[in-house]
Amino acid sequence: MEPVHRVVLLAGPSGSGKSRLARESGLPVLNLDHFYRDGDDPDMPRHPELSIVDWDDPRAWDAGRAVDTLTELCRTGSARIPVYDIAHDRATGSEPFTVGAAPVFIAEGLFAAEIVRDCRAHGILADAIVLHRKPWKNFLRRLARDLAERRKPPLTLLRRGLALLRAERAVVRRQRELGARPADAAEVRRALRAAAETPSGMP
Repeated sequence: MEPVHRVVLLAGPSGSGKSRLARESGLPVLNLDHFYRDGDDPDMPRHPELSIVDWDDPRAWDAGRAVDTLTELCRTGSARIPVYDIAHDRATGSEPFTVGAAPVFIAEGLFAAEIVRDCRAHGILADAIVLHRKPWKNFLRRLARDLAERRKPPLTLLRRGLALLRAERAVVRRQRELGARPADAAEVRRALRAAAETPSGMP
């Protein structure tokens, strides 16, 4: 079945503002964080310094399920997606997601670049972007968000945030190597607007 819709993959470090920019576009938005594996999965990677599950390792994320869901959405316009509770480290159910009449929708998340190649091979990729901003700004934005949402104990969030700050340039470099093109916030807004205005969803 040929795709009816196409997807814009929006990657970037945690706290870089991906979710906000996606919402501002007015396009349907799928949060790829819902495709994390359950925290008690014995194959989950562990952080060597923090002694917790390494949620920033791509192996903590179910790329195959994400690609299958995106392909179904592009071909049929709807699919059921998992609902992941970060505080409890597991999916707690599922819910319907519908693209509607939009030619494209956005799938945003830390690991979005991991599936660029597969989405391109399935013929569903409209664009792949990695949002880059100053690492120290992302650190402050991420810490404020995680504390407000009580995602983990405060000390864990601070230690994790500092580790992410040190690793951020390498994260962005990897996402570029996987096929996501770098863009700042203004460039992301323009790209999403252009994709929404193109009937096929292709740039």
